Amino acid sequence: MNKSIRRPLVAALCGALGLMVLAPSANAQQQSGTTSMREQRAKRMAELGKTKDAEQKTEEAAALYPNATRVQPEAKANPKIVKQLQEMQELFEKQENDKVIAKAEAIVAMPSAGAYEKSFAYSLAGNAAADKDDQAAAAGYFAKSVEANGLDNNSHFSTMYNLAVIQFGEEKYADALATMDRFLAETKSTKPEHAAFRAGILANMGRHDEAATAYKKLVADNPADKRLLMNAVAALQNADKFAEGNVLLEDAYKRGMLTEPRELRALYVGYMNASRWDEAQKVMDDGAAKGILQAGPELAKDYMVLAQNAYVDDKIPQAIVLYGKAAPMAADGEAYLNLAKVLEYAGKKSDAKAAAQKAIDKGIKKPEEAKAILAR
Repeated sequence: MNKSIRRPLVAALCGALGLMVLAPSANAQQQSGTTSMREQRAKRMAELGKTKDAEQKTEEAAALYPNATRVQPEAKANPKIVKQLQEMQELFEKQENDKVIAKAEAIVAMPSAGAYEKSFAYSLAGNAAADKDDQAAAAGYFAKSVEANGLDNNSHFSTMYNLAVIQFGEEKYADALATMDRFLAETKSTKPEHAAFRAGILANMGRHDEAATAYKKLVADNPADKRLLMNAVAALQNADKFAEGNVLLEDAYKRGMLTEPRELRALYVGYMNASRWDEAQKVMDDGAAKGILQAGPELAKDYMVLAQNAYVDDKIPQAIVLYGKAAPMAADGEAYLNLAKVLEYAGKKSDAKAAAQKAIDKGIKKPEEAKAILAR
């Protein structure tokens, strides 16, 4: 048989997984453990004396950070500035963001503006800037709001978290990490989403060992959270700890957690890189049978890797089966050509010629090789 069928560099497949550590979007108000935009607006209206109903809701609001070390200040507006704050709030409700920012700047410049008024104005200016997709300005305003230190704990720490998320989105990872370290130190938060965000920052800074350690702990504490699982695998792979990543994926597979193509591919490529070829094939075959893995060029390439390995190990019948799986779904006729070569090597000349013709029909780089099989 023509030895142009060569064993591939299977380790290179790791780069094709596309696993990426994920982190919160810039709309941090929607993250678990922070107050929503609607809740923040209701609270602001209550603080400004807008409605009794909102005020009652504010009083009943549960502390999002019950273990916080910060002493919560009295969130109450200076009567001399209440009207200005109310006008700014109304502008914000109308989404007149430029006017909100201008109003906020005017308020913080007032001699009578205290910590609460400044924090409140800067926070609203930050939200307005974020609405305008001016993330740099939003980060600046949120930082000033935190520095003024005038809001209640829920709002203060939600603003700090927003700041970290925007810094992350702007790829200012060192700043985001510093903000999150302060957030975690002052809130004493044990929420997994907060620890996961910090781990994601570490991963994007290239501190993969630290990120992997953090994610592994999160997975141990939250075994049903698939997002954490896949982030842990990505961090482990980036830290060149493929065997540990395989252990996590294998356990998740046994528990029926891997239900998407990229998740199954992460597992079977991990098996390939560990030379666990039969296990890789089982995952692929089962995934295809269940409809999770769809026929197509990518799956064909992966079956070809298995087929080439089977040939190198002199498992000719298995190589024929695997090339037979790959050929119909491949983008070109190369799999059919390799199938023809293996079939000819096995002495199945009639089948080899049929495969060679299909290779030509589908298109190959060296049609003369297929024609040679047909001529013999």
